[in-house]
Amino acid sequence: MISLSDSQKIGMGLTGFGVFFLFFGMILFFDKALLAIGNILFVAGLSFVIGLERTFKFFFQKHKMKATGFFLGGVFIVLIGWPMIGMVLEIYGFFLLFRGFFPVAVGFIRRVPVLGYLMNLPGISSFVDKVGESNNMV
Repeated sequence: MISLSDSQKIGMGLTGFGVFFLFFGMILFFDKALLAIGNILFVAGLSFVIGLERTFKFFFQKHKMKATGFFLGGVFIVLIGWPMIGMVLEIYGFFLLFRGFFPVAVGFIRRVPVLGYLMNLPGISSFVDKVGESNNMV
């Protein structure tokens, strides 16, 4: 079993709350305050989980600068008060940043009993296959 340090446990909590606030902010018609809190908690939690140095190395790799610009630009735009535009930019940047992890996540979810069955349904499986294939590595 993997043991987590205290800062990683705090980071998991912050990231979880960040995702919750982002989801809740979108449910409540793009509430600026909830989205801003969610963004700050998510980025802070990620920094706690993998460390500040590795976070900077991840975001500021040369081939990920476009994705980082969209993601952090979206965070900034949400913070200044334009939540719809900011979230669109953030989601695009998020998919560009983490697209190398999607095949791993899809492969894992396909092995989960109920979710694997749902992902193999006719309409969903073609979409999941497209998301699950990756031509470039992170």
